[in-house]
Amino acid sequence: MQIRRTGAVFAMAAMAAGLAACGGGDSYANALEKVKGAKEITVGTKWDQPSIGLKKGTADPEGFDVDVAKYVVKELAGGQDVKITWKEAPSSNREALLQNGTVDIIFATYSITEARKPKVTFGGPYIIAHQDTMVRADAAGIAKATDLKDKRICQAQGSNSYKRITDPPPDGKLGLPAKLVGASNYSECVQKLSGGNLDAVTTDNLILAGFSAQEPGKYKLLNDPFTDEKYGVGLKKGDKATCEAVNAAITKMWQDGTAKQLLEKWYGKTGMEFPTSAPPAEGCA
Repeated sequence: MQIRRTGAVFAMAAMAAGLAACGGGDSYANALEKVKGAKEITVGTKWDQPSIGLKKGTADPEGFDVDVAKYVVKELAGGQDVKITWKEAPSSNREALLQNGTVDIIFATYSITEARKPKVTFGGPYIIAHQDTMVRADAAGIAKATDLKDKRICQAQGSNSYKRITDPPPDGKLGLPAKLVGASNYSECVQKLSGGNLDAVTTDNLILAGFSAQEPGKYKLLNDPFTDEKYGVGLKKGDKATCEAVNAAITKMWQDGTAKQLLEKWYGKTGMEFPTSAPPAEGCA
């Protein structure tokens, strides 16, 4: 019996070694090693935000964040093609998806904040967005962000944007009283705005511009930005090696003109002014 048990132990060990050699389990120390070794990676993006990350049917998601992800991942692999498995990364679940290993890396309008840094290692930022406000085209009485006092604004699950309106500094911005209307994501926020259940949706201008462009003439942006939202690349806490490689890829993306091309591709018809250089990296501590 002892011999059989010993043999079984050796057999199980051999199987585990085989899985590790094939890239299974936790055989890679970080996302960078996985990209280089397995030539595959799981990327989290938004699936409900036009021009940022939108999934239609069975096709892969598409948008600015998706294209940035493709560029960065290929750079991590030394220019080689990589198999990408796309996963939806709603605002409310991004930290959990990284922590439990469902995704290896996230590109999903993921603003770098002090509150998130203890849970996530951020590469980037790859662009700085600015919080703005969108209302219905026929709306009156809301011309700037401070007009949102006592108005109905959307509270998207997992997003901090509403706090920029309702909370004072340092965590908030304007400290205005407002009526919060809950929603699971910004697609639902826009639906409620369209149906008259909200007075305004306030979040990053890149997100709002995508929704506005989808239905021209239905909504208007106030063009009254009042924050800097540093879009970072989310990594499992402590993954410094991948973070540093991501920062190098982002620098190259701006230097070779790809960043400008992608902004023109997704936002060229919105009239937005684009940055011309990469924002300063936050560091990978």
